[in-house]
Amino acid sequence: MISLDEIKQAQEAISKLARCTPLEYSTSLTNLTGNEIYLKAENLQKTGSFKIRGAYNKIRLLSPEERKKGVLAASAGNHAQGVAYAASFAGIKSTIVMPETAPLTKISATKSYGAEVVLHGENYDDAYQKADEIRAETGQIFIHAFNDPAVISGQGTLGLEIFAQLPDVDVVLAPIGGGGLIAGTALALKELNPRIKLIGVQAAGAPAMYLSKQLDKLHYLKSVSTIADGIAIKRPGDLTFEIIRRYVDDILTVDDEEISSAILFLLERAKLVVEGAGAVGVAALIHGKLAVRGKKIAVVLSGGNIDVNIVSRIIERGLVKTGRSVRLVTSIPDRPGELRKLLQLVAEAKANVIGVYHERVEPQVPLGKAKVELRLETKNKQHAEGIVYFLAKEGYQVQLI
Repeated sequence: MISLDEIKQAQEAISKLARCTPLEYSTSLTNLTGNEIYLKAENLQKTGSFKIRGAYNKIRLLSPEERKKGVLAASAGNHAQGVAYAASFAGIKSTIVMPETAPLTKISATKSYGAEVVLHGENYDDAYQKADEIRAETGQIFIHAFNDPAVISGQGTLGLEIFAQLPDVDVVLAPIGGGGLIAGTALALKELNPRIKLIGVQAAGAPAMYLSKQLDKLHYLKSVSTIADGIAIKRPGDLTFEIIRRYVDDILTVDDEEISSAILFLLERAKLVVEGAGAVGVAALIHGKLAVRGKKIAVVLSGGNIDVNIVSRIIERGLVKTGRSVRLVTSIPDRPGELRKLLQLVAEAKANVIGVYHERVEPQVPLGKAKVELRLETKNKQHAEGIVYFLAKEGYQVQLI
């Protein structure tokens, strides 16, 4: 197993490469939850996630003979970047197998750190199988994403940092995929202070460790489906599971809608770009999954490597969901000045028009009429509903989409 001393040794070694990330107080989450909330911003770590901690700790322990062979890893993205960066720092060749579905930002970043990237399969487990084949052919040293004592010890340095930054912390929320992050963090914190509660958060679409803890035995999934690609793991580690059984108090799950809302919340309120896996702890908080009050809670934002296209879709969906982006459909007389009149009324209602679609030849549009669809920026759902009421008073039949 792993000792606290090994984690402390890892901390001293990785300080050459990894940075001590900030633990920031969140006024918004504190007011929302009734707890004192702090955000451990590992999204600001080098390579954009905590993974560099475990990767470099593993690489630093390799023998000269092993270094000559080079290193190999399988990853959905963050471990890939951590291994590539750490290997480059150590002057070692690296090969990374990534799923074909990995975000383009993570693929290009991994290549930019000097790794040879092989794309294979739809998820981490497919990539892992391919990496195992390459290892058998080349003899490269495989660096597991989570189920390795040196990797877990490296991730545990995050727990040492939290304890140094907030010694009286009551609860720590951390994401779970394969379990390496929370295993190392929990071991470090529980050994320093057994009263600290460790709560893992997993995506509902990939709940392997959650089910394993419920069943008290390792449970493997046949498939996973979640926007939190960094924790979309079908087979959690046996080593990480044993540590989690001993040190982690509970595991919660959050669905993709909750994760999306947490990403948007962090963008708007904390000014932090956080990927799906990194946002699950905040998702659990803002959706009331944690039944505690008046506690000091540290939430690990494990990474910030999110594709900008996903960010765009999350923002769009979030605006629609909160009533800040709406579509109205109505009809107007098909004569000059009527569209201008409608738009003037919308302006009086304090909405911003960002799109107009005007159609008069569709079969379902009566002769002498024109269908108008407006896309509007509004303040909230109440504002949007008020606009519908206002236009109805002016004689328009309006449908809010």
